[in-house]
Amino acid sequence: MILAFDTYYFDNKAKTVCLEFSEYNQKENFKIHTEIIENVEEYIPGEFYKRELPCIMSVLNQINLENIEVIIVDGFVYLDDDKKYGLGGHLYEKLNRQIPIIGVAKTNFASIEKDKKALYRGDSIKPLYITSIGIDLEEAFKKIENMHGEFRMPTLLKELDRLTKEN
Repeated sequence: MILAFDTYYFDNKAKTVCLEFSEYNQKENFKIHTEIIENVEEYIPGEFYKRELPCIMSVLNQINLENIEVIIVDGFVYLDDDKKYGLGGHLYEKLNRQIPIIGVAKTNFASIEKDKKALYRGDSIKPLYITSIGIDLEEAFKKIENMHGEFRMPTLLKELDRLTKEN
C-alpha cells in the first residue's frame, strides 16, 4: 500500500487527510483517513515538521503499517545539501527508518540542490520537487512521474489537496 498525506490549517486547527491506495497510476477506489486536531503548533520557518508531524502521526496511529510500501508527504525530505531533515526526514526517523518517504513539494527550497529532482508533468512550466529517503531518488521520481493524471499535480495528490480543504 501507498499512503499520501496533506494537512490544511484553519482556526488554530489542522485537518490531516491520508489517501491509501495500491497503484501509483490509480485514480479512484482509494481509502480515506482523516482527522482534525485542535491547538496545533505555530508555523516556524525551517521547522514546519514540528507543526505537521504530530498531525501525520495521529492519523498513522489509526492505520496498520505492516504492508505500507511508501509514504508521500507534501513537502521536502531534506532542507539542504547537508541533509538537514525536513518533514519527510523527521517522519522517516519517527517510523524507525522502516518506511520509505517521498517528498513532493510545489515550491522550491533553494538551499537544497543535490538531493532533489524537478519533475515537469503535463504541459506545466512549473515543476514539482521530489526528494526521498529510504528509496532511491530516481526511483521515487519515476513513481511520482507515473502517477495518474495529465497535469502538474497527479490526480490523487490533487484530490488529497481538495479533501483537506473540504468541510
